[in-house]
Amino acid sequence: MTTNQKGTNNYTYFKRPIGIVNKNFPAAVRASADTSTELVAPTESDASYFRSLEAHGIQLNARQIAAVRHHDGPLLTIAGAGSGKTSVLVCRAGYLLSVRSVQPHRLLMMTFSKKAAEEMRERIAKLPNIGDHAASAIEARTFHAFCLLLLRRSGYKQAILGETGRKQLFFKKLLRERNLHETYQAETLIAMLSAYKLEMIEAQDLPEGDEEQRQLKQLFLSYEAWKSEAHLIDYDDMLLEAYKLLLREERLLQSLQNRFRYVMIDEFQDTNKVQYALIKLLVEPSRNLMVVGDDDQTIYSFNGARNDYILNFEQQFPGARSVVLDVNYRSGSGIVGLGNAIIRHNKQRRSKTLQTAKPHGAPPVFARPGNSDDEAELIVNTIIAKQAKGNCSYGDIAVLFRTASSSRAVFDQLVIRQVPFIDYGGGDSFYEQGIVRPVIAHLRLSIERRNFDAMEAMLATMYVKPDQAMAFIWNEEKKQAKKWPLIHLTRFPMIKEFHKEKIKERIKLIRSLAAMRPEAAIKLLRTSFYDQYLEANKGQAALTEHKESLKEMLDELEAAAKRFERIEPFLAFIDEIAAKHEEMKLLKLDPRNADAVNFMTIHKSKGLEFPVVFVCGVSEGILPHSSALSADKNSDRSVLQAGDNKAEAALEEERRLAYVAVTRAQEELYISSPAYYRGKPAAVSPFLLSAYE
Repeated sequence: MTTNQKGTNNYTYFKRPIGIVNKNFPAAVRASADTSTELVAPTESDASYFRSLEAHGIQLNARQIAAVRHHDGPLLTIAGAGSGKTSVLVCRAGYLLSVRSVQPHRLLMMTFSKKAAEEMRERIAKLPNIGDHAASAIEARTFHAFCLLLLRRSGYKQAILGETGRKQLFFKKLLRERNLHETYQAETLIAMLSAYKLEMIEAQDLPEGDEEQRQLKQLFLSYEAWKSEAHLIDYDDMLLEAYKLLLREERLLQSLQNRFRYVMIDEFQDTNKVQYALIKLLVEPSRNLMVVGDDDQTIYSFNGARNDYILNFEQQFPGARSVVLDVNYRSGSGIVGLGNAIIRHNKQRRSKTLQTAKPHGAPPVFARPGNSDDEAELIVNTIIAKQAKGNCSYGDIAVLFRTASSSRAVFDQLVIRQVPFIDYGGGDSFYEQGIVRPVIAHLRLSIERRNFDAMEAMLATMYVKPDQAMAFIWNEEKKQAKKWPLIHLTRFPMIKEFHKEKIKERIKLIRSLAAMRPEAAIKLLRTSFYDQYLEANKGQAALTEHKESLKEMLDELEAAAKRFERIEPFLAFIDEIAAKHEEMKLLKLDPRNADAVNFMTIHKSKGLEFPVVFVCGVSEGILPHSSALSADKNSDRSVLQAGDNKAEAALEEERRLAYVAVTRAQEELYISSPAYYRGKPAAVSPFLLSAYE
């Protein structure tokens, strides 16, 4: 239990969301306890295989057995959350080797992470009568590793451009050279180009209908030319080049088709267009394709993932069989039931209702804190209390959130209270973000006019190059020190006459901030110049959602400042966060063995599970996110999912995010919905309320 900032209201967790009265909690039905022990008779020809699995502690249910036994032709395996999909993939590989006498090198298993590929290979090796030698002969790789191997064996020698930072440096340099650095963000351009490529649209094929399209095309062509000259390929190139290679080299394609008689794809819902095209090439003409995935967990549309590949599988592969794995082995009845009740409202999905193998367990609990800071106190207080009582370790706990900016308050509390945690995001605190630092720098200058570090951090907003301008200021200050060293900038050789007045106005503005509340000071900075500085010029017209994320960060900064009466204590708080965060960084927590809270976005959590899960920010505008609620107005949102309603598609993906978040919990699930978000009322997420309809 905790109190809000005024100390008047107690906040705690309740059995139902606020607003739900006298309605039964959605609970999952208990699954049949029958396993292969009862379901596979001793007289059946493959009984010995299932007996050997049972001797190794692997007991499969009826639908898992059906998937494992599948031999020839396409098979769609819909694997609900926690339904044992990896066990099915592993046991089916073992079945093909042991029962169907398929040679190991005939199997191709594709997944989306190196860790998952290694785990599959290790688990296959541990199956009865398989061993390391046979398991190592199976081609179990990520899509990218498979494509890279294919390219290397075909003579491609380019180095891998894997670092996002290097791409950003190139685009930032390119944008400065073309005077477009105030028009486009490097990170956004990288994401846009990737999205095009994964839809199999290359830079040279982009339209040139207007000035913005021409600018973007030239930027992307320059990037491609740079890579070519430097003999580099990026991760998207691996997929595209491998696909084009197979189209070009018919004999190579035929040799792969002849070798890989059985293809199995994990996490099929994450497949993008080029990966799907590669799969279709590889499985012809045998069509011995088994895909495993869950359309309810398609949450990566921004990476080109499409749930209609699952929804339309039988149309693409006529005669395909389908098996639904609908028994959840991860969570208790209450958690599985809530997940079912949330996701059933989506229209573009395969109808399924998960049962649970664990009929008992704690039901989810819900809180309605006043705002994000109250919510953070409640979460961290609960974590500390649980750990102190020995109910669980820090490493058993995950805190999940929709966006990085909405996690600011919890991050602050974890640092201040010195709760060890592993940040699976960028690692920087909210106040170290590039969008936030210049605003904080202005606040620092208002009370420390000779703070040269702060001066350097805000110079870019004066439309000068910080390194050159700072060198000039230092040099002039040595000649004649000024009360406001920033005034030296009026004599900077690269400054135009009208710009001198702007500098004087800025100094006057900074001086006026000192007596203001920090929230009001930030608002004034934004309305005076900063929002305009960030506002994209005409070239940003197609990047609506990116602009929205910048606005969110600044709105969150205002929310963080709201608790403070004066600028000095606000800056002292920021400095305390920075110092304690640096101390925690020195611990060099290793995710594999650290006893630390797992702190991550819902997107990062997919495929993971934790005994205790806190989902924060389950309020309208956060989850579902405001960008989804206005998706029909956002020109940079494309409808990648089944259907043609942009707003509905965006909302359904948000609901899938809520479903993924809920189903990460094994034993305990805590959900909180702040009543106010960044100073504005926020209703409890409709995803929660509709679960009780």
